[in-house]
Amino acid sequence: MAFQEKIEWLTLSAMAVAYGIYFSLVAAYPAGPTLIETLWLFAKISGAQIIVVTFGAIILALAFRKEGQAKSDERDRAISRRGASIAYYVLLIGVILVGVVMPFEQPPAAKMINATLFVLVIAEAVRHVVMLVSYRRGWHG
Repeated sequence: MAFQEKIEWLTLSAMAVAYGIYFSLVAAYPAGPTLIETLWLFAKISGAQIIVVTFGAIILALAFRKEGQAKSDERDRAISRRGASIAYYVLLIGVILVGVVMPFEQPPAAKMINATLFVLVIAEAVRHVVMLVSYRRGWHG
């Protein structure tokens, strides 16, 4: 398994746990959280995810020192571009739905913010999944 693939697994796992907790907590609010509560909760969850991924990456780099020091090659960059390209379309469609369709329903601001955050998280998860599948299948661009 390539070192970058290990990092992708770490990041995707941390995202699934962190944002699974975030959206579960937001859904548990009966009337929906206020705007400040939403942003504060998202900041705390994102900060926790960043800390987990950072320390996890350090541990992986120490455990796989030789692989961790290797520069990314052409295949790694092609896989990264492919993941970003596909995730861009997911993000584009999601933001259009949130920004164009939802305002006609007159939802509360916190609901629109959470829908936008959900789209961002899904797009990022798609990027990591595409990269992982590309590594697993040996995609070379």
